[in-house]
Amino acid sequence: MAVLESVPNVSEGRDPAVVVAIADAFGSAGSRVLDIHVDADHHRAVVTLVGDDRSLEDGLVAGIDEARRRIDLRRHVGAHPRVGAADVVPLVPLERGDLVRAATVANTVGRRVGEELGLPVFLYGALGDGRRPAFYRRGGPETLQARIDDGELVPAYGPRRLDARAGAVLVGVRAPLLAFNLELRGSMEAAVALAASVRESSGGLPGVQALALELGGGVQLSTNVVDLEATAPHVLVERVVKEAVARGLAVGHGELVGLIPAASVAQAAAAAGVEEPLDPAGLPTPAALEAAARVLRLERLDADRVLEWHLR
Repeated sequence: MAVLESVPNVSEGRDPAVVVAIADAFGSAGSRVLDIHVDADHHRAVVTLVGDDRSLEDGLVAGIDEARRRIDLRRHVGAHPRVGAADVVPLVPLERGDLVRAATVANTVGRRVGEELGLPVFLYGALGDGRRPAFYRRGGPETLQARIDDGELVPAYGPRRLDARAGAVLVGVRAPLLAFNLELRGSMEAAVALAASVRESSGGLPGVQALALELGGGVQLSTNVVDLEATAPHVLVERVVKEAVARGLAVGHGELVGLIPAASVAQAAAAAGVEEPLDPAGLPTPAALEAAARVLRLERLDADRVLEWHLR
């Protein structure tokens, strides 16, 4: 049986001990933790893990419980929108035929979180009529509670009252995506306009979500490429550079959040002129990794940042 992937996002990016404890809990039932991405400005950590159905189910509940006990949203200040300590918990089928398995695990996790941990759970993606996390996050926890009180929203599992410390949990099923950030130099106003120009909901690139964030003294374009067949990551970067020039912005380094699929590396490398970007095992060659890093504006791209490197 093929493994499933999960990429939980938790609202802690400044205390390494807390991040490690939560990641250990996610992997406590036998799942393999492949990557931990920590961002102090976002005040957020993204954990990538794979496992069989039961190990993921038990590990995700344990990790959400650990986040619930260790994170207090009442004292949380970070650039990234959130409504929960364990904010977003997606199940990701890595094989086309595993959508039903992923949905079953996601629903079981949601039910257990509601019943055992007493947290309200909302469903998104393939389980939530295509709704995205941003649908629930707008306005933060206070607005989410007001929408529940007004009868607009009802949790799929758990109580109708957000936990004062831990908020709510968004559980979903989605296809593999690429989370990718780019540094921008220039005004926040121009960055907001750039984000609108590239995201699908504003008439930009298909399958692209984008948000401009102010981080200390700089600006960041935070993106998710949720449909990698519709828009390759290197195409997104090309479009961002074009739109940035038109708005007087300079584009700095790129940053991967989590892992990148081998196919996306191969596409970027091919665009840079690498003729055979994948080796016989289907993994990017050293030349492909170097070229893709250049095209995606990454400082470097090592083999272990590729999802398939871990799976094979």
